[in-house]
Amino acid sequence: MEYNRWQVVLGALLIQMSLGAIYIYSVFRPALAARFPDWSAADLALPAQMVLAVFAASMIISGKLQDKIGPRKTALLGAAFLLVGMFVAAKSQTLAQFVLGFGVLGGIGIGAAYVCPIAACAKWFPDKRGFITGLAVAGFGAGGMIFAPLASYFIAWMGIMAALFYLGLIYFFAIAVGAMLLKIAPENYCPAGYSPPIVAATAKVNFSTKEMIKTKKFGILWLTYFFGTAAGLMVIMNLTNIWQSIAAHQKEIAAVAAAGTAAVMAVAAFNSAGRIVWGKISDVAGREKTLILAFLICAAGLGFLVAIPPFWGFIAAAGAVGFCFGGFLALYPAICADYFGAKNISANYGALFAAYGAGGLFGPWLAAGLSQTKIIEHQLETTSYANPLFAVAALCLAASFAIFHFLKPEPRR
Repeated sequence: MEYNRWQVVLGALLIQMSLGAIYIYSVFRPALAARFPDWSAADLALPAQMVLAVFAASMIISGKLQDKIGPRKTALLGAAFLLVGMFVAAKSQTLAQFVLGFGVLGGIGIGAAYVCPIAACAKWFPDKRGFITGLAVAGFGAGGMIFAPLASYFIAWMGIMAALFYLGLIYFFAIAVGAMLLKIAPENYCPAGYSPPIVAATAKVNFSTKEMIKTKKFGILWLTYFFGTAAGLMVIMNLTNIWQSIAAHQKEIAAVAAAGTAAVMAVAAFNSAGRIVWGKISDVAGREKTLILAFLICAAGLGFLVAIPPFWGFIAAAGAVGFCFGGFLALYPAICADYFGAKNISANYGALFAAYGAGGLFGPWLAAGLSQTKIIEHQLETTSYANPLFAVAALCLAASFAIFHFLKPEPRR
């Protein structure tokens, strides 16, 4: 009986949904600030920065590991690391302990599990690589939509540290179930009815990681991916704070906080949808044109956030950023396989994904470094994010320019 390749997609969604809970750190942040009042704003940003950086760095190693032991064992190993990391974070008494648990161990676990479904889906679906890659990582965005209200409920019910403990258990079991559905595709797998594009006999199809990083196209892809993730993660990781800065004049603090949680859920929904929609568009219009459009829309959304919109305008603008950011996570693994082949996609995308980790460090750092304290009515202090938002909008425009001028369409391999 022929293996149903859609089982891999289901497993991918289960895994990515749990890993995507990384995006709800902005829900944890106020509770952590209350639990550890001596932690500064930079201290509170550090765990989010570290988990993103370690997540990306670990993918370089886990991509190669997955090629040796398979996606199932690698994903289970990632689940174990994430479980231990959440437990260490839940028992932490100091910032260093929390960063070790949530940032380092959690980041290793997320990176190990994240690469498995992407590589598996890219090999099982050469006929619709953009759409399936987008669908596979859609769970990563949907994880925030599902886990944000659950985390808020757990925090209100049992406190932040216990909430981290039980969320860790949920993540582990969901990833473990998803891992059991993953399977390695046969070499050069081609589904019935699909004829792969014909490429010139002299054209190189499958690059090793060392060969890939020496190419000009890799440099452009890495830099633009860095720009896009810096912009998206700066907004996502500071979403509640950006909304609070806009709504600081409101007297109902509880209503402002509730709206911030709602914004996290809404942007997570846009983030998840963007992975599927942009992936599907790229299969028809081409990756390069799709990336240019996504970067331009992202820049427009960032610019509108500076205008201090009402809540629904804020949701629309932040949602546009999340929608495009989700697209980046779908388009870059697909274009990596297009340019450098699917054979070594695990290791190759791990190297390209380092741009995500760099963006995860740079974006939040930029928000903290360029934001300004301002006085509004009744001498109330708040934080303005106008400067960092303008800065990352400029990076998105630069990325669209670079793709337009330096990347040319390739035959889909």
